[in-house]
Amino acid sequence: MTTRTPNHQLRELVAESGLTYESLAKAVRAVAAECGAVLQTNRSAIEHWIAGAKPRGDTGRYLAVALSRRLGRLLTPVDVGLPAGEADHDTIGLSVGADPLDSLLPLWRHELDRRHFLTSSAYSAAAAALPLSHLQEIAARTAAAARTGHSVGMAEVAAVRDMIAAFSEIDERHGGHHGRSALVTYLRDDVAPLCRARFRAEQARQQMLSAASRGVHLLGWKSYDAGQQGLAQRYYLQSFQLATESGITGHDGFVMRTMAMQGLKLHRPEHCLSLASTGLDRAKGRVDAQTEALFRVVHAHTLAKTGKRRAALAEAEQARLLLTTAPGDDVPFWALAWGPPAASVYSRTAKVHETLGDHQAAARQYALAATSRPTAYARIVALDLVAGAEMHLKRGNVEQACTTWHQALDHLDGVRSARTHKAIGRMRTDLARFRARGLRCATELDERARDLLTRP
Repeated sequence: MTTRTPNHQLRELVAESGLTYESLAKAVRAVAAECGAVLQTNRSAIEHWIAGAKPRGDTGRYLAVALSRRLGRLLTPVDVGLPAGEADHDTIGLSVGADPLDSLLPLWRHELDRRHFLTSSAYSAAAAALPLSHLQEIAARTAAAARTGHSVGMAEVAAVRDMIAAFSEIDERHGGHHGRSALVTYLRDDVAPLCRARFRAEQARQQMLSAASRGVHLLGWKSYDAGQQGLAQRYYLQSFQLATESGITGHDGFVMRTMAMQGLKLHRPEHCLSLASTGLDRAKGRVDAQTEALFRVVHAHTLAKTGKRRAALAEAEQARLLLTTAPGDDVPFWALAWGPPAASVYSRTAKVHETLGDHQAAARQYALAATSRPTAYARIVALDLVAGAEMHLKRGNVEQACTTWHQALDHLDGVRSARTHKAIGRMRTDLARFRARGLRCATELDERARDLLTRP
């Protein structure tokens, strides 16, 4: 009979967490559900693991994430007393301070070769705090760039920007699923070597790292759009590192802003206000007015989420005023991640009003956002219209909601996006009671939505 060795590390961590075995089992099931897995973990399972039994499959990873969230620090399966192995890859991309390319290369390899592990990764509130705690520790490493002997200048930077802009346009037209592997391959095989080349001038090095950060940020956005939040977070962290190393004013703060937005969307408010406010502090008065407006409106949303109504409205108004201050200013490449800044400000202002319960004002801002973007931004225009329709429905205006939903569906042909599919499903649920009453506009809209969902 095999004798088990008690897992003292796990016992100590559970004691430190203050969780009962039942509560910890519930937390493990919740993490698994976020990753698309259904577990039956119960108190007895926790007891067996502490006694030395090994969790099956990915369960050890879910256990480490659950304890990380409770204790507020990153833990790997090894940290909780489980054997080394595939689960160790949980830490890939979840660090700052090392060479971001050294973190990205294995991340890209796993994305291309073994997708399941990373795409099922859970979002980590502890990881969201990393930019805050490490911001001052990440220094530029100019000497490390001279590895290939190839001399890189602004012409190569322009080429990388053009390629990333093309990938961005594909993403906006067709959704995050399109072109993802091609983008990973391009960044790995073309951009990473350029970042480690010899540069003709310091400005070229800075701008190349910034362009690379923008490309990695786009990978994070694609993962986010596919519903793979843990993987998106890993890419945002590495984008943050590249932006910080670039030394380009405001770029690192912009990625912190994105991380705050992700946390708000996932109802994980830990660190969101700090991320948004720190990002704003690093850009305020040092970037153009339109870019500063992007920072301020996300800060306004985090303020609204924390119950600071007056401050949130004041910050949103300041963002609006900044848009009118210097609309002709040049906006940096990295700040155009979601198209025209004005449209992004309107959309996020709508979320401020929605959070504060003013659905009428939110509907107006969502409509303004939708009309402020070029038609190429099909997915985000559709999502703004969907959100506007939901505001009309909350105000009891069913017919206006249906009209706006129809407008949203007009933009969704050819878009492959987990978020848009989820939005359509939510719409069908919201309209179910009206279909049951025989409301014609609801029935016609549902038929159209069902047809769209069944297309290949």
